[in-house]
Amino acid sequence: MEKDPQNREQEFSKHDNDWKDFFKTKFNQEPGVHLGGNEPKNKKKFTFSFWYFFIILLAFMAMNTFMATRQANVQSIDYNQFKSLISGGTIKRVAIEEEKYLGYTFTREQALGQLQDTNRTADVLVQSFSTYKVADDPTFIPLLDEHKVEYYATAPIKPSLLSSLLGYLLPIAFVLLIWRFVFSKMGGQGGQGVLSFTQNKSKIVAEGDTGVRFADVAGADESKYELEEVVDFLKNPDKYTEIGGKIPKGVLLVGPPGTGKTLLARAVAGEAGTPFFKMSGADFVEMFVGVGAARVRDLFKQARDNSPCIIFIDEIDAIGRQRSAAGIGGNDEREQTLNQLLVEMDGFDSRTGVIILAATNRPEILDPALLRPGRFDRQVLIDKPDLDGRHAILKIHTKNIKLADDVDLKKIAQASAGLAGADLANIANEAALLAVRQARKAVTQADLEEAIEKSVAGLERKSRVLNEKERERVAYHETGHALTAYMTEGSEPVSKISIIPRGLSALGYTLQYPTEDRFLLSERELLGNIDTLLGGRAAEEVVFNEISTGAGNDISRASDLVRRMIQEFGMSERYRNITLPTTQSGIAGVAGSREFSEKAQEYIDTETARIVNERYAIVRQNLEKNKNALITITKQLLENEVITGTEFQALAKSEVIV
Repeated sequence: MEKDPQNREQEFSKHDNDWKDFFKTKFNQEPGVHLGGNEPKNKKKFTFSFWYFFIILLAFMAMNTFMATRQANVQSIDYNQFKSLISGGTIKRVAIEEEKYLGYTFTREQALGQLQDTNRTADVLVQSFSTYKVADDPTFIPLLDEHKVEYYATAPIKPSLLSSLLGYLLPIAFVLLIWRFVFSKMGGQGGQGVLSFTQNKSKIVAEGDTGVRFADVAGADESKYELEEVVDFLKNPDKYTEIGGKIPKGVLLVGPPGTGKTLLARAVAGEAGTPFFKMSGADFVEMFVGVGAARVRDLFKQARDNSPCIIFIDEIDAIGRQRSAAGIGGNDEREQTLNQLLVEMDGFDSRTGVIILAATNRPEILDPALLRPGRFDRQVLIDKPDLDGRHAILKIHTKNIKLADDVDLKKIAQASAGLAGADLANIANEAALLAVRQARKAVTQADLEEAIEKSVAGLERKSRVLNEKERERVAYHETGHALTAYMTEGSEPVSKISIIPRGLSALGYTLQYPTEDRFLLSERELLGNIDTLLGGRAAEEVVFNEISTGAGNDISRASDLVRRMIQEFGMSERYRNITLPTTQSGIAGVAGSREFSEKAQEYIDTETARIVNERYAIVRQNLEKNKNALITITKQLLENEVITGTEFQALAKSEVIV
């Protein structure tokens, strides 16, 4: 009876919904959508593995074992025994092959009858016995006829053309697959292995992939302004070409490490929304001669095919070093790579929309041919940030950090003078980690100040326990630094004194934070810095009447500063307003040669010793005069281990005799 159309439609709808649910559960996809064109993103792509060879080999072995098992009940016997079984009626049927006799215990009719009765498989027709033929035995066929044994002859099986081809081709194909698998592993991932060393390692970063904009970069406003012009050219080239202007082919970002050169390049790519080729200078050079030049050609070919685009070469000094300073014997591979880069930069017009950005912190060692107009036309300096720049950078890096109400980023910026953007980012992160370690919900001012000390002086090492004599000597040493700084006109104020060991070798430290950024120092201020460095050893001699090895680093820094005053700044009596330069060596670890006489060198050594000894005598005299202040402040330092800048200022004001 036919169902009602309405009920049937409801039933079909119910089954249709069940089918849809099953389809979504099974394939994570709506029905009616072609699986090949809309695969889910989380679906794993099939990759070939050597384990598949192993599984196939096991399958063949299992198949051979199974076939052998099916014939395991065939018993091989002697020829005479075979004839005896025929005579005894055991063998009912014989298959005569080219070399063998196969005897069956059932006749054909008996086997077919049992198959119909018992519904058994074809295993009923088993080969019970086998024996090799004996040539020229005229009695065998009559024996079969005598005992009414069925017999028949089988034609020899000739292999077909297909089976012959498979017998030859399958092993060859198997070997070829193994060969391809092994050499693909040698080639490595992404084509960067031994067999693909001529391919370049650049990576295209499409628009938005960098995730950085100019708003994410602070403390380099002038540099951003220069690079905004490059971005505008990539977006609106007609505005420049109509008036006949040409954008620079290459822009070299120059600055100390950690100032944000790579970050600015990523910001340019993010703002321009063009393909971004990023490579390091070291990526071009390999052990094979000619690989670097081939990679340069490949990189610029990709850039032309994807123009407008940006090529960014980080640490270009790895391949752009001066060819005359490449070292003893030179480096042909590095020079070939540089030559190819120079040719490629000359070989394309900036109107094609390919802009080259490069970064280095050693511009003085670059080849002059690389810096001439037409190649890197513009050099953009990215220096360490000033006070306002550090404040802006701290705001960016603490944007996602919970700050307590007592945090004053302006003071942190003042205390971090001379630090780069990467250092400030590390300070913000370290402060957050310190807050978590102390189980606080927000970062406090103390956390940020501790992070600065950790960045400047090193990790605090309370586990390094000093004996009382060494601890007392370290305390007098650090107090000597602080008191000398306090008595020196124009010296930076003391922010903290500590006798808690930090870093690898610092048994104590005295922190001085500048109140403002300084770009010039007078001769008097330089001598004041030397006095502060010598104050530690002078305090030890005033109290203990002997000196120790604890002032080794202070003396080294003071001596270097005096030598710079004589050689670089022209602040000596004989060579007033004259520099005594030394050339830089192109070989790592080898000092450069001087460009002055032995007599001048002798004067530098003598004058350095004279100035250091004179300043040391002045510092010691001042500390002798204020020995009571030295002892009073040191006692409090030994008691508390740390004296803040405010506490020190109060003690020094009441104890120091001017």
